[in-house]
Amino acid sequence: MSMPFYVPPEQLVKDRAEFARKGIARGRSIVAIEYDEGILILAENPSDTLHKISEIYDRVAFAGVGKFNEFESLRVAGTRHADLRGYLYSRADVSAKSLANAFSQTLGNIFTHEVKPYEVEILVAELGVNGDPNHLYRVTYDGTLSDEHSVCAIGGQFEELDAALRGSSFTPRPLADTIRHAAGAFAQVLDRDVDGWEAAVLDAAERRRAFRRLSDETVAAAFS
Repeated sequence: MSMPFYVPPEQLVKDRAEFARKGIARGRSIVAIEYDEGILILAENPSDTLHKISEIYDRVAFAGVGKFNEFESLRVAGTRHADLRGYLYSRADVSAKSLANAFSQTLGNIFTHEVKPYEVEILVAELGVNGDPNHLYRVTYDGTLSDEHSVCAIGGQFEELDAALRGSSFTPRPLADTIRHAAGAFAQVLDRDVDGWEAAVLDAAERRRAFRRLSDETVAAAFS
């Protein structure tokens, strides 16, 4: 009778983490950055139909990097979670923090108990109301949750993008300037032409549903 191979838990976790990181590194990065009237989310995305940035609730947005089917299933679950919470309690009770916690628990359980971890990183952004601060949360493949301030990057080169966006100091700018600043960070880090942009904002000027996609023409106009 053959004996099963023994793999130390430390090695198992290390192998799963390395597998997930390699998959995420192949994905194209996304950044979220505050501007003077809201939050800009900018992604490199050559597809016009497979969106990496989406609305989850009134003032909450979602973005994912990695395997599309995996972060899309998380987005759908997050939207249902938000709709149910808003229906049972109040629309004001739906927050980026509660959604990020739910994503963190889900990814943590998958990483620990499933054979294959999800090859994804998640960004959840919330536009503050009545003078409240904005919120940016980053959730990694193993469920690690981090609270970012003013700037958040996810994907294979998130550290370099974060450093390029923050610079020596950070001050929110008008939207067109912020688009140029974010695109410049991509150009600096990637050192190649970008295949295509996907952009959206959480706009403080909108009274209820703050999420708004930016057309290619709007993005292109920022460079002129």
